[in-house]
Amino acid sequence: MIVSQIKVKNWRNFQWVDVQLRERQFIVGANASGKSNLLDVFRFVRDIAKQEGGGLQKAVKIRGGVSKIRCLAARRDPEIAIELHLGTAQNETPLWRYAFGFKQEPRGRRQTCITYERVWKNGKQILNRPDQNDGRDPERLTQTFLEQINANHEFREIVRYFQEITYLHLVPQLLRFADSIQGRILEDDPFGQGFLERLARTTEQTRKSRLSKIERALKIAVPQLEQLEFVRDEVTGRPHLQALYSHWRPNAGWQREDQFSDGTLRLLGFLWALLESDSLLLLEEPELSLHSGIVSLLAPIIFRMQRNRKRQVLVSTHSDALLREQGIDGREVLLLTPAREGTTVEIASDINEVRTLLESGLTVGEVVVPRTVPVDATQMSFIE
Repeated sequence: MIVSQIKVKNWRNFQWVDVQLRERQFIVGANASGKSNLLDVFRFVRDIAKQEGGGLQKAVKIRGGVSKIRCLAARRDPEIAIELHLGTAQNETPLWRYAFGFKQEPRGRRQTCITYERVWKNGKQILNRPDQNDGRDPERLTQTFLEQINANHEFREIVRYFQEITYLHLVPQLLRFADSIQGRILEDDPFGQGFLERLARTTEQTRKSRLSKIERALKIAVPQLEQLEFVRDEVTGRPHLQALYSHWRPNAGWQREDQFSDGTLRLLGFLWALLESDSLLLLEEPELSLHSGIVSLLAPIIFRMQRNRKRQVLVSTHSDALLREQGIDGREVLLLTPAREGTTVEIASDINEVRTLLESGLTVGEVVVPRTVPVDATQMSFIE
């Protein structure tokens, strides 16, 4: 399945969003326009649905509370709402629709309570809360049915789909110095501190297969890299990656991950994430630390890998190089435009001027990215 449509109300930067999504979707906008916050809608639903350590109260708490989530432009409307449509392809009647709203109690313990929760399957509504039981016991409204295994049996298919959503914004320093940092790794490890442990938990056959594919890609992208392999420290048993670089002395070119460049680590994490599962994948600015020549190949790599695995990938980016690929359809790009009353989200090809320029042969990178540059950006050069 893919998420074919998203609707949100009063979520962070956005007063209202209602857009169709493609199997490969790029999210483009200025700094602080809400690219990460739009991706966080999916992480939020996943955090509610998680079997261990999940739930509505926990998902809200780790984000700082309802007041930090609710759009500043919402004013007197305290409700935050999310609706996701899931199906097998765009422009088809969704197989599933999941929608819910929530707000903070005005008095008392000020817990987060759902205002409604609804589920449709093949157009037929199978859940509509609040119901009579909720009316008799309002405490029930502090939990969604999404997080209750004894209540979601009729729509457990989408519960499992949400649980498997993957997010990656690999921070090379956390991976490189994971042993010395020894901090608490977040449950879903979005920043890659536990990346090597993830590799270690993968079966040996699967790990070798994936690393073999990654090795072939790295040989092209990283000069002089000849071999990539997974090893364990002979003393501590800790997992490591090591690469052999060409060198005039035999076996002198072996380096472990703490010596890899930032770009090598991010590219490695990007490729592993694409190969890891078939779940919805959220990628945050994968172009960071990479040469523009490699960045320009990321979009076709995503296309080829998702075509084989039937996987949906959502990518936030600032990079015109990443969007230079002629095969990127204007419908695959969401343009975020900040404004006084909240950020607007538009499908790039729905904007007449953009559609005309794309039809003339220009790429999405040439047409859309310049629209995200702040109007007064040139004034920064005069700051002393």
